[in-house]
Amino acid sequence: MTDMSKPMSPGRFALSEEMIQVFYRLLAAFLICAALTVLTESFFSLGNILNVLRQTSLLFFIAAGLTLVVLTGGLDLSIGANVAISACIAGTVIHQTGSPALGVLTGIGVGATVGLLNGLMVTVLRIPSFIATYGMLWVLHGVTYWYMAGETMHGFPAGFRQIGSGYFLGLPIPVYLMVGFLAIGSIFAQRTTWGQEIYAIGANPVAARLSGIPVASRLLLVYVVSGAMAGLASIIFLARLNSAEADIGETLTLPAIAAVLIGGTSLFGGLGTVFGTFVGALILTLVLNGMNLLSVSASWQPLVTGVIVILAVWLDMKTRHHAR
Repeated sequence: MTDMSKPMSPGRFALSEEMIQVFYRLLAAFLICAALTVLTESFFSLGNILNVLRQTSLLFFIAAGLTLVVLTGGLDLSIGANVAISACIAGTVIHQTGSPALGVLTGIGVGATVGLLNGLMVTVLRIPSFIATYGMLWVLHGVTYWYMAGETMHGFPAGFRQIGSGYFLGLPIPVYLMVGFLAIGSIFAQRTTWGQEIYAIGANPVAARLSGIPVASRLLLVYVVSGAMAGLASIIFLARLNSAEADIGETLTLPAIAAVLIGGTSLFGGLGTVFGTFVGALILTLVLNGMNLLSVSASWQPLVTGVIVILAVWLDMKTRHHAR
């Protein structure tokens, strides 16, 4: 029997430390909520709270799969472009067949296929993930713009639109989906052998390989999952916007990476949690929502996002170093 205890240890022993990091981020989210409650009366309204939850869920769907890639020490820069091409092809299928179910399966399938191609470039061709997915980003942009030919697709069935804009028991349906995938992702990453192997690969890929972990197949898995989650996000965006165009995903990649980093996942791999990414998505959404409510110019939002990412990563490095 293969002894996998050594490479497994970073993920397992880091868990308590990760929970402390998540607690700090939850505290930060609470303080942001308290400050916005004081600064603007409209923040704590039911409509705005539901809007924050919906926006958080949309960002989380993209960032959750990306978290697994980053845990291995990789990066997927193609997720925004993946959302675009998945949404456009899924929209076409829905229009031509009249079947939302087939469209949903198509969107997730296209996203997973893109993830598979990314994984093959990383594992078979040995191309660094940054370069492989950056190249894929431009390929997908080109294909999507050619496919759409400048057209905008709109007018989807009312039942399908409920996925992105509907409510159940007073809560947006994407929030229920977020809770479900948050639970699945957390259990997978921290309670399964495959999840612990992902942590091990991120902590020390050489030791993981020597201990018998199938590194290539696990890397392939995380890129497929990241792509599939981008495909799922494309369905949510398609249903929410009731339209699809070639540039639908251009602004999504950097906020997703920001949510992962703000949530405490290390770009060097081996440290982080899916729940932390949820908190990171919540913090980023709260800040942007607060800026909108306070009538801060949208041109300042990228600057503020960048500052938050830098501060979050710096504080994370300082606290981890202090803990050691």
